[in-house]
Amino acid sequence: MAKKEETISLIDTFSEFKDTKNIDRTTMVSVLEESFRSVIAKMFGTDENYDVIVNPDKGDFEIYRNRVVVEDEELENDNREISLTEARKIDASYEVGEEVTDEVIFAKFGRRAILNLRQTLASKILELEKDSLYNKYIDKVGTIIAAEVYQIWKKEILLLDDEGNELLLPKTEQIPSDFYRKGETVRAVVARVDNRNNNPKIILSRTSPMFLERLLEQEVPEINDGLITIKKIARIPGERAKIAVESYDERIDPVGACVGVKGSRIHGIVRELRNENIDVINYTSNIQLFIQRALSPAKVSSIMMHEEDKKAEVYLKPEEVSLAIGMGGMNIKLASMLTEYTIDVYRELDENVDDEDIYLDEFKDEIDEWVINAIKSIGLDTAKAVLNAPREMLIEKADLEEDTVDEVLNILSAEFEEE
Repeated sequence: MAKKEETISLIDTFSEFKDTKNIDRTTMVSVLEESFRSVIAKMFGTDENYDVIVNPDKGDFEIYRNRVVVEDEELENDNREISLTEARKIDASYEVGEEVTDEVIFAKFGRRAILNLRQTLASKILELEKDSLYNKYIDKVGTIIAAEVYQIWKKEILLLDDEGNELLLPKTEQIPSDFYRKGETVRAVVARVDNRNNNPKIILSRTSPMFLERLLEQEVPEINDGLITIKKIARIPGERAKIAVESYDERIDPVGACVGVKGSRIHGIVRELRNENIDVINYTSNIQLFIQRALSPAKVSSIMMHEEDKKAEVYLKPEEVSLAIGMGGMNIKLASMLTEYTIDVYRELDENVDDEDIYLDEFKDEIDEWVINAIKSIGLDTAKAVLNAPREMLIEKADLEEDTVDEVLNILSAEFEEE
């Protein structure tokens, strides 16, 4: 009796699993039946002559074995056959060749069979749980979800969704200034679902351009309605982002719609992204114009395109160079990411004094080449351009030591003093 109660408790266990993991009735019955059949097949070599009936509503099950009646002396397989004498103990009317069906009490198979059933059922439930998790989240890739912080590790955060499923937010997918405590709610986009060895891992991201795109869709009805299209997004997470938008309806200003009155629509997104500055520009298929817009707020004087190499030489007035480059080179980096062109910034020189100026490359005997390249990388490629630039800009933008900058300025100044 105890063994039968122990076996029946397996169904109760599975019923609890069904309630918590939203497993449908059909799947539950199928898994239970497969588990019983698996154990029977291991014990007798086959399960073909068994009928397994699961009653999930009642919380019980029935197993019936079908055997063919044979003459007593011809009995060879007592799992598939039953002797005439034994058959007539059940019903005196049985004859050779007829089929006898009798109920099997699973508990009588012994403790090993019950243990085997538990292990088989646990294995199938775990597999089912993994499949359910994978199928749920593979359809959610690219959507924003909210989850609760459960555990914080050095390289990642473990989160739980509203069903208790485990999700991962790696450090590399967190905005640098993100800081969370256990129990707090995190919003992120489902970046991908890894499923190595049928062990699904749900990876979330707050640094993906997709996260910013979904936030915009939530805040800007015109995007959600398809009236405005997000064409390109470039992000330096937590610092700055550039978004190119387009509208096919001339009555709609895509930039104005995304920003909102006094920035009302963009403010919430900026807060969610830890004060990430967001520039919204009008997209255009004219790549030259697109590069000009991408370098905003700097005003470009002229551009020389090298489309075969996807490079652009951009010329600006001296006072616009630092704007084009941006703090830490951020503006030009985002513009390159957005346009997918390598952008080189150059200072536009006064044609009347070009002959009096000297290119930096002429000073390679006196100035290390890496220093010259560092200065040229911020758009200064002649001696006078460097001398006219603020000393602080050379230190900050070119990332040079103060002593190095002063040495360069002394060498360049001496050249013109000699003249």
